[in-house]
Amino acid sequence: MGGELRKLAMILSKLPKHPQKSVELEQYSTEGDFAARWIAAIIECGDISEESNIIDFGAGNGILGIGLLLAGVSTATFIEKDEEAVESIRVGIKNMDLENKSLIICKDIVDCEQWLNENEYDLIIMNPPWGFQNPKADRPFLELAFSSSAPVIHLLHSANVSHPQAIARDAGWNSELLLEGSFRLPAQYEHHRKPMAESAVKCWRFYR
Repeated sequence: MGGELRKLAMILSKLPKHPQKSVELEQYSTEGDFAARWIAAIIECGDISEESNIIDFGAGNGILGIGLLLAGVSTATFIEKDEEAVESIRVGIKNMDLENKSLIICKDIVDCEQWLNENEYDLIIMNPPWGFQNPKADRPFLELAFSSSAPVIHLLHSANVSHPQAIARDAGWNSELLLEGSFRLPAQYEHHRKPMAESAVKCWRFYR
């Protein structure tokens, strides 16, 4: 598994970069090493198979959805509202020859409820905005996921928050901590004072 994990991390690290131009959208890239570790943990808990159809909420450059495709899932749907980020997804899936397994939806997450209700999927994965710039910016992602018919949801969020678990519990979901780590945040916006910062994160698994 170690060799495969390193290989996946290298491949994901070479994907087209997230443009990361909007501080309001809290656009930060998930690094290839961390994405690979997270995907390996998802594989180990048995949540994906060759028949799995997955959705990447707020996909950014598509690193999570592409990683799951490379891990063997059947299809991935990428939901992302930023057009420049969507272009990076298109380039990434084309370079990986994954176009026949991918669907890109360029919409705000709040406009996707009908689509979600009309389609079947096996897993939702997301690293939503944390709400540090715009309070409760993560709520539409969480509320839509927890109102969905998906059997399992995987979420990356700040280690310092507890409201996702509370929202999940109120919606009838169970939760377990899958992975902990540090999320590197390069200086990208004017309010940043250090060239590189780190934030403690947790990856949660929600199930019913």
